[in-house]
Amino acid sequence: MPPIRKFCKEDIINTAYEIVKSEGLSSLNARRIAKELGCSIQPIFHNFSTMNELNKEVYNKIYNTYREYMDGAIDCDKPYKAMGLAYIKFASDYPEFFKIIFMQQTNLNAEKFVMADTVSDDAIKVGMLLSGLSYEEQKQLHIKIWIFTHGLACLVATKTISISTNEIDKLLENTVIEIIKGYKSQ
Repeated sequence: MPPIRKFCKEDIINTAYEIVKSEGLSSLNARRIAKELGCSIQPIFHNFSTMNELNKEVYNKIYNTYREYMDGAIDCDKPYKAMGLAYIKFASDYPEFFKIIFMQQTNLNAEKFVMADTVSDDAIKVGMLLSGLSYEEQKQLHIKIWIFTHGLACLVATKTISISTNEIDKLLENTVIEIIKGYKSQ
């Protein structure tokens, strides 16, 4: 009789992550994971008390993928623009992950939703260095720019429009410049 293969938490999390990446969150259940692993559901519930516990771990892994995109953008010559481009690139590369993080009903207003993302504080601080605005002024500006950037990212994630990286770059830069000009003229 062949030895029974044991599955660690990481095996299960990684398998669930891959399922969500290709098929979305609605496809994630214990039977689907077990099928991919080639086992019963027993190893899943041996490692996780509930599917909710596993879902939290998968969400953390998804969010860490997003953070890698955003953290990589901070270390460049135009970090504020690069963060917007990284946000849109994440939406393009991982549309299912983007939908999970940024396209779920929250009932939050725009400011609370934007500020709930820890990346926003980093973006605001970077923006302050470039704009010379106070934290509160830059936060209000950031929310307006984020709403535009988020809309573009949603269009990319859902493949509603076809747009090149170069077009996104120019559109984002020109729109941000116009928003800043408008904000400063008030």
